[in-house]
Amino acid sequence: MQKVWWSVFIAAGFEVLWVIGLKHSYNVWTWIGTAIAVFVSFYLMIMAGKKLPVGTVYAVFVGLGTVGTIIADILIFNEPVHTIKILLISLLLFGVIGLKVVTPEVAVDKGDEA
Repeated sequence: MQKVWWSVFIAAGFEVLWVIGLKHSYNVWTWIGTAIAVFVSFYLMIMAGKKLPVGTVYAVFVGLGTVGTIIADILIFNEPVHTIKILLISLLLFGVIGLKVVTPEVAVDKGDEA
């Protein structure tokens, strides 16, 4: 089951890459990289949705992607840091962690249903 969660975390990392790519791509190669990041992130998220509840997978994916994008803006692109922004990011992260903690470890394998 941990492998499935790792795929959600990796998918969120690729989401951060493609979101940054949407703003900063400037030639065919950077656009190809952005397209690959989109494909990988959604592929991993869809595969995780076959083993875990889809709503939880999507919420964790989007939450981590949002937090990662904001952190990248701050660290890479010198976005101003405000206390309220850090508090809201923390609240979002606690929600994502909470979803992972309360999600049952019983896998939902839609491929085995008859």
